[in-house]
Amino acid sequence: MRALGLTGVSRRKGTRTTIRDREARPAPDLVDRDFTAAGPDRLWVADITYVPTWAGFLYLAVVLDAWSRRVVGWAMATHLRTELVLEALNMAFTQRRPMDVIHHSDQGCQYASIAFGQRCRDMGVRPSMGSVGNAYDNAMCESFFATLECELFDRHRFRSQAEARMAVFEFIEGFHERAAGVNDVRSSARCVRNVKVESARPSQMTEWPKPTR
Repeated sequence: MRALGLTGVSRRKGTRTTIRDREARPAPDLVDRDFTAAGPDRLWVADITYVPTWAGFLYLAVVLDAWSRRVVGWAMATHLRTELVLEALNMAFTQRRPMDVIHHSDQGCQYASIAFGQRCRDMGVRPSMGSVGNAYDNAMCESFFATLECELFDRHRFRSQAEARMAVFEFIEGFHERAAGVNDVRSSARCVRNVKVESARPSQMTEWPKPTR
């Protein structure tokens, strides 16, 4: 690697962003580590990570659609209050207008709060939470954060919070959206192939159905 002028990326030390409220009643786990979805806006996964800057930490909350892998909602703030995850949920709901979507997260106090639960009920969103201290229960969102950290946070040092916000915006709206778009194209191509196969099969209908009055 030295001869080729290559250097490895050193992973950063973790900072705790999930603080469980032991008095709050968590939502049931409706996912059970099965992150497959039959279509868009059937399952959303959400989590929080931190963004280091020379001016202090920023915190990033995201909502991902499990079917398309797109970031459908996100928010950044200098705090870890419930408003952070509410803002990300509001963006996702406003952009997508889902029907009966599952919102899966960890048992962080922000997601277990009364305000977040009430907002989910108002929107018709079904909250779901994994077990405590097990990253596999929210593996899809953890995977996205691992990519974000490796591709962006571990390669750049942000002098200001404004610089960090712009970099995250460009990553989510640019790099990640293009990658998710490839998945959408592949999914559409599979649908087209399936339609062609079904159309090529001989019809089993012997006569047209008669209209009902």
